Parts: sequence; structure tokens; C-alpha cells
Amino acid sequence: MDFTIAGPSHVEAYRATGGETGYIWNNATTLLLTTKGRKSGEDKTVPLIFVSDGPNYVIIASLGGAPKHPVWYLNLEAEPVVTLQVKDKVFQARAHTAPSPERERLWSKAVEAWPQYDDYQAKTEREIPVVVLEPIAG
Repeated sequence: MDFTIAGPSHVEAYRATGGETGYIWNNATTLLLTTKGRKSGEDKTVPLIFVSDGPNYVIIASLGGAPKHPVWYLNLEAEPVVTLQVKDKVFQARAHTAPSPERERLWSKAVEAWPQYDDYQAKTEREIPVVVLEPIAG
């Protein structure tokens, strides 16, 4: 695994290069997700691995198999309209957590792209949420 670009440096490089640096990370595609902090009200941006599902983007709230959900997931539950950057395109999307059986289908797609998701699920008792991001026309 290459962690020379991760976290805030990943966000900075991705934004500065329109995704030329950072879009592909450890052989997986990434996007930038910006949510509104549910407590602070401030914009919070994180780089996340995604897979496509038709016109939608699918992300996994794994937090590496930690026992609790990532903060970004809690933020988008509170305010489901988010901002995405995919390569050099920036746009709004509406997020929802995939219910069964959609979750299982999308989980399989995500595991094909990032097999570690199965390891993360095995490490935690919580069901890791699968989030669908639907671009908002406009």
C-alpha cells in the first residue's frame, strides 16, 4: 500500500490537480466528499474510494472496520446533500444508505474494487453502511 498521499495531503493534491494526482489511489478510484459538519456547520472534505453504479457513485462507511461509523457518514445522515469532486468535476449529490438487497449487490461491487472491505466487516460487529450518491441535476 502506498500511503505517501493520504488524508489532508490527498485532498490538497486532488484539488490542486483536478484529480490528476489522487484520483487513482492504490489501484482504486477515489473522489472527494464534502459534508457539512453536523455539530460545527463547517464543510469537511475526505477522500474516499468509490465504485460507479450507473450514474451514481457508491462509497463504503468502513472506517477500516472500526466499531463506530466515520464522522463523514454521521454528517451525511444529518444532511444528505453533499458536494463531490470526481477528477475535475465538482457537483452536488444526494446521499442515501443502501437497504437490502441493494446493499448486498453494491457491497459485492465495492469488494471487487477494494477487497479489504470484507476484512473490515469481519473486524467489526456493526454492519458497514453502503452509501449511494446520486448526482443532482442542475
